[in-house]
Amino acid sequence: MLSITLRQLEYATAVGRHGGMTAAASALHVSQPALSVALAQLEALLGRPLFLRRAGGRLTPTAFGRGWLDLAEVQLAGLARLTDPTAPAEHVRLAVFEDLAPGCLAPLLAHATRHAPQLKITPQVMGFEDLSQALHKGRVDLALTWDLGLESDIARQTLARIAPHAVLAADHPLTARPSLTLTELADHPLILADQGLSLGHMRALFAQRGLAPQIRHRTASLELMRSYAANGLGVGLSYTNPAANLSHDGKPLATRPLTDAGTEPLILAHLLQAPPSGAAHLLATLIPQALPPGLRGESTVTA
Repeated sequence: MLSITLRQLEYATAVGRHGGMTAAASALHVSQPALSVALAQLEALLGRPLFLRRAGGRLTPTAFGRGWLDLAEVQLAGLARLTDPTAPAEHVRLAVFEDLAPGCLAPLLAHATRHAPQLKITPQVMGFEDLSQALHKGRVDLALTWDLGLESDIARQTLARIAPHAVLAADHPLTARPSLTLTELADHPLILADQGLSLGHMRALFAQRGLAPQIRHRTASLELMRSYAANGLGVGLSYTNPAANLSHDGKPLATRPLTDAGTEPLILAHLLQAPPSGAAHLLATLIPQALPPGLRGESTVTA
């Protein structure tokens, strides 16, 4: 068993937060040599380096070190709560793409309340463009979204890969088939959610196969698209597949997966320059457990 001390944990996480020995030593009110010795002893115990030493004194976590430091932050926070029951809850700002939020945000918050009551989660529901800006401007720590429109400076953890599905009125002739193709849908009037990147992405799926879709309606939201489809105004397309088989106005609808359209990653994202805190890392471990079946890559079809 490793003989790691609480002081070594505190020193290592401080170096990770401050990016160097000098700043960490100043924040901890200890000498830099003492901090350096403790860190060297810890890395010797672990048998692997936690940091890459760079010119100018800058220390960058290794791949192993990043994960180890995240876990160390969680453990230190837990110890702090044990010694101070009045300590404030750990705060995480979570952005969720607007179509995903109705089906997964409440289950996620309930799951976190049961398994990590110390977390204080501030959810923000956003469209693609606002979500990307919030990550870049540091207004959120994590984002649950489809992998659309995010730049290369965003880190992505793929939670599942989801196939798109067609949304149909319950009495539509295509409901007789267990699955559909883009080719079959190209001859039917389509309803697409007019959410910028989503609209362009759906069009591209057809264009890649040399198909010219008949877009009859564009709607401002997923639920409005489902209502149009349930009322026989066309066939809707979406990756997000709510469990309910009724539209908002009470009309029955059906969904069928598309077998030739590939899949889209459902991701948990954060800015590469802002690695998740211990609290955000803990939330990231809880999110996959709280997702409904339709967002775990499991096929869901409504009758």
